[in-house]
Amino acid sequence: MELKQLQYFMAICEELHFSRAAEKMGVSAPNVSQQIRRLEEELGVLLFDRVGKTIVLTDAGAILHEHAAAVFGHLQQAGDAIADLKQMQGGSLSIGVLPGDADLMFNALLLDFHQTYPTISLSLLETMKVTEQVLDRSIDIGVTIGPVNDERLTSIPLFHEEFSLAVHRNDPLAGENFIPLNRLRSMNMVMFPPDHQCRKLIDRFCMDNGFALQPHMVTTTLSSLLQMVQSGVGACVLPRLLLDNLRNAEIKVVHLRNPTPSQDICLIYRSDRFVGYAMRTFIKNLRAYIETAIRHSKSS
Repeated sequence: MELKQLQYFMAICEELHFSRAAEKMGVSAPNVSQQIRRLEEELGVLLFDRVGKTIVLTDAGAILHEHAAAVFGHLQQAGDAIADLKQMQGGSLSIGVLPGDADLMFNALLLDFHQTYPTISLSLLETMKVTEQVLDRSIDIGVTIGPVNDERLTSIPLFHEEFSLAVHRNDPLAGENFIPLNRLRSMNMVMFPPDHQCRKLIDRFCMDNGFALQPHMVTTTLSSLLQMVQSGVGACVLPRLLLDNLRNAEIKVVHLRNPTPSQDICLIYRSDRFVGYAMRTFIKNLRAYIETAIRHSKSS
């Protein structure tokens, strides 16, 4: 059994057509057919059932496909590992996050990371399809709402994210430690638009408690939300971790109870990909960054 034969076999499995597979491999169709026939003779089984112009995998073909995929997966990991070694602690990494999370979580982290590891190139993409894009390999790592249960993915829990109320320091609520969630219905609120993932979470918790949030003002950016709160225009609901690490004397944080809006955040990547220096380093630094933010939050 030769590697080239397995490559032809996998191309046919993808195309389910000998001529298209041959075109994809840059060889003639008779050459592909001959190699598959030799492979079948060596194994003593048919790998494809041919019904007119349609072909399907036999049971033996399905077994070979599973193991051939593992073979090529290991070869890819070997290539990645060697490339990682040659780059000598460099490399590149693409990270997918939900819309808004770049502002909420990553800006400070990326700046610190770049200053510490200037040889690693990072790209950050906001997308609603974090899981899908990790699976199709268009991004290397995803940070998204958990849990994510898919055997093709490795999922690392990062933290349990709670949301709190941000008010101006002169607001009557600024002296409160906490308020019930249903108090939001009678307040002037400034919020993200309804399609923003943070807003969706808050809206869901409010609806579950019998009311719909009617914001006084809607804006798409975190900076403008905070400016509205700082100017006394209204209050907003944001991740508590973010608010506790703002260090803004004009903004006070009031916890929400009964219930507390919250969600789990996790990091995901394909289980079959090689975890090189760039990825290992980023994951280590992300977890350390979050742990530091949580400690600061608890001490504030």
